[in-house]
Amino acid sequence: METIVEQLDLPSPELAAAWNAIKIPGTVRERLLAQSVLAFQLRQKFSFEVIPVHGLILLSGRPGTGKTTLARGLASKVSSALKGQKTKFAQIDPHSLTNSSLGRSQKEVTKLFQQVIPEYADGNPCIVLLDEVETLAPDRQRMSLEANPVDAHRATDAALAGLDLLTRKHRNVLLVATTNFPKAVDRALMSRADWIENIGEPGPEARTEIINEVLEQLATVWPHVVDLKRHVSSFTAASEGLDGRRLRKAIATAAGISVETASDLNKLKKEHVLATLKTFLQTQVTEEAA
Repeated sequence: METIVEQLDLPSPELAAAWNAIKIPGTVRERLLAQSVLAFQLRQKFSFEVIPVHGLILLSGRPGTGKTTLARGLASKVSSALKGQKTKFAQIDPHSLTNSSLGRSQKEVTKLFQQVIPEYADGNPCIVLLDEVETLAPDRQRMSLEANPVDAHRATDAALAGLDLLTRKHRNVLLVATTNFPKAVDRALMSRADWIENIGEPGPEARTEIINEVLEQLATVWPHVVDLKRHVSSFTAASEGLDGRRLRKAIATAAGISVETASDLNKLKKEHVLATLKTFLQTQVTEEAA
């Protein structure tokens, strides 16, 4: 199964850690977990024609906001909520389904939904992560037949048909999809999502948590780094606008400001961190303007 890049039995300690790694409001966590459990519940008790729940949760947001990590953690939390049931997890690589050969993409997408996922689930509750779903189902209205062969359009058609069939025949499967570019996802797939959650940049409280966490981890090797925690409020204010991934990188790589500090992070200073945060913000602004 080349399209499955990772498969695990749930709950998983690795995925449980992922759930806690992304700093988002507790209300968002509760909502995502509740919507996922509800999808399982409703689909087990009602036909699709009565309650049209597809079993598809979509996480949308800019790159670096932690959607994939959050989706992985969500899978583990859902499995814990489905008490006493053997639950599986699979992560799909949509890029492996695209192929330049005429008709190949459509066949691979059809196989994914009609064979690969059902066979892996094998009747058990199964949570499937479709990362960067815009690759799997790009918006047909934005495609030109000149730039995109008919095969690309048919692949999106196959994804939608496959999702509908999976919904009706395999009510034990929950799909969690992510997208960096919601406008690039076919509108018909967006309309099939039972819940769409936009994951934005971390707010002040979340940034403070992230900064403290990174500093504490660095301090396990270089103890004096912990002294920087008294400047966390300054770091939080200076990092407004950064996504979680860039913020972690900025704090962790601030010591790269010189060979001296890179060799001994105990010499890391407040001004080093602030200068690095400024550089990361400038880089992000430049990328967004491009």
